[in-house]
Amino acid sequence: MRKALTTLSTMIHHNKLVIGIDCSTTACKAIAWNKQGKAVAEGRATYPLLQPQTNWYEQDAAQWWHSTCDAIKQLLTQIAPKQIEAVCITHQRETFVAVDDEGQAVRNAIVWMDKRSRQQVNFLAQKIGTEQINQVTGKPNSMTPSLAKIIWLTQHEQETVSRTHKFLDVHGYLIYQLTKNFRTSLASADPMGVMDMQANTWASDLLSCLGLQTEKFADLVPPGSIIGYINESAATATGLPNGLPIIAGAGDGQCAGLGANAVGNNRAYLNLGTAIASGIISRDYLVNPAFRTMYAPIPRSYFLETVLLGGVFTINWFVDKFANDLRYSHLNLSPEEILETAAAKLSPGADGLMLVPYWNHVMNPYWDASASGITIGWTGTHGREHLYRAILEGIAFEQRLVGDAVMGTMQQKFSEYVVMGGGSQSHLWCQIIADITGVPVVRSTTTEATCLGAGILAAVAVGWYPDINIAALSMTGTGSRFTPDSQNQAIYEKLYTEVYKPLFPTLQSLVQRLTDLTQVQKN
Repeated sequence: MRKALTTLSTMIHHNKLVIGIDCSTTACKAIAWNKQGKAVAEGRATYPLLQPQTNWYEQDAAQWWHSTCDAIKQLLTQIAPKQIEAVCITHQRETFVAVDDEGQAVRNAIVWMDKRSRQQVNFLAQKIGTEQINQVTGKPNSMTPSLAKIIWLTQHEQETVSRTHKFLDVHGYLIYQLTKNFRTSLASADPMGVMDMQANTWASDLLSCLGLQTEKFADLVPPGSIIGYINESAATATGLPNGLPIIAGAGDGQCAGLGANAVGNNRAYLNLGTAIASGIISRDYLVNPAFRTMYAPIPRSYFLETVLLGGVFTINWFVDKFANDLRYSHLNLSPEEILETAAAKLSPGADGLMLVPYWNHVMNPYWDASASGITIGWTGTHGREHLYRAILEGIAFEQRLVGDAVMGTMQQKFSEYVVMGGGSQSHLWCQIIADITGVPVVRSTTTEATCLGAGILAAVAVGWYPDINIAALSMTGTGSRFTPDSQNQAIYEKLYTEVYKPLFPTLQSLVQRLTDLTQVQKN
């Protein structure tokens, strides 16, 4: 018996692992993955989102590092450090921090959802030109990339900029804490909106026009390559082995696509999270206001990505504001489960209620910082289950709008959406998306596709697999499949083409005027 236990212990001890670290908007999560893509150990630590003024969102970057250390330490209580072969980081995109030459933040980080830079977006349109920005950076001119917020700093906090040695994305900040080198991944830097996507460098011409130098940004490394090694101080802080290789990662959206194995065969990923992100891989560099062009974490490839900022966020808002009483139901069900059960009994179209889900303005395809949500069709027969279903349908209609635009640009159809994120657990929502878009929906078998994507990059880098495609195929899987229902699809087709698609363009000028009249512009 003792010999058998010793043998088992030896087998476990030599079971090699890689760690994927996801530093998101609300928490840092560290997961150890084995060669089959199974999560073996996990640690998690949260940090606050600060709101110093209305529509301003910031974070203390030091909290990213402290939470990363805490998450890793939790993980290492479950496995032996010597099992780990490499670490790879994925992260919230567009968020950036200004640091001094010792990597210390000179002010709070500005988070991707921050809206202080509306005037700077207009400034960029006049100074550079919207089409030029889109062509060079792959990103339409908007408040989401870091660029407009960096310009805001140059105009409002000159003293901060004078003290800034580097502007770092979240990945770059953590890499510095781990290695003391100012480096980041191409696929982590590009969401900032300050890169020349075809030259694979910082957009020096664009930056110089704005009075910025490329020296203010980190050195760039291709995703999937070794970006550095954990130094002694970081080893002490995290418990990881000194000298452990760190693999250049990618933003959370790109890693989620990899973790869902949406890397070929016209498969698109669809992350039903706080925001709704979808994308498909392209070997060609294509730009269009209908989507953002990102580096894929695969050599010589891009992700054509769409984002709706008000995804599960909108559902959570509805539950908090209008269904909080359901939390105390004797049915032992969550408010979402109760609402879904009631909404599933309604016919397609929510009995005449339709919703445009711009609860946090709109990026693609309109890029309108003044946009807000629209609900039409109210009658006295409607209850909260109707509005709940209208939210699910509205987000699906929006996915149809942007998905059709991507497919039109690529001149090819999606074969399926691989869905992940909290919303993917809703059977009703998955079926509604399939019915409205006409694209089959299949669930990813991992609830942590983003972290798994980082793990896949690390697995290839340490030689577990010969390339990304084989690794993704071997370490991912899919579950339930939802195919479009022809009867529902016919109903939704008319609702989409005759009502939803023209709805926002028809009301856009009025929505903009409403925003102008009711929101005080402070900057």
